[in-house]
Amino acid sequence: QVRFVESGGGLVQPGGSLRLSCAASGFALDDYTIGWFRQAPGKEREGVSCISSAGDTYNVDSVKGRFTISRDNAKKTVYLEMNSLAPEDTGVYYCAAHERGRPASPWSLCVYQPIPDNSWGQGTQVTVSS
Repeated sequence: QVRFVESGGGLVQPGGSLRLSCAASGFALDDYTIGWFRQAPGKEREGVSCISSAGDTYNVDSVKGRFTISRDNAKKTVYLEMNSLAPEDTGVYYCAAHERGRPASPWSLCVYQPIPDNSWGQGTQVTVSS
């Protein structure tokens, strides 16, 4: 069974940094494009950063130059390094992969989110506030 466990969130002041981790299990991580998504209260879920098995990345405009996604296939873990955090970065952050049999580029995974509904984890809360 595909499973994602996110960690590393917390309360941070504006301008601060956090590093999120996503531990994946139940499938061969290195065959999939993986992404980080976030959902703020009252807003739709948004693709933030996505990375292909080859290491190609896509970042939504609002996080370019501040967030960096990376992956360690041997550890079956995906990371999101977040710097210069701002209040608008507040939300629950999730990681996920595209649906089996529907390969996706980093851009398409982040934008169209072809992700099975039952594969989402609990997420990790990020709160940016002074």
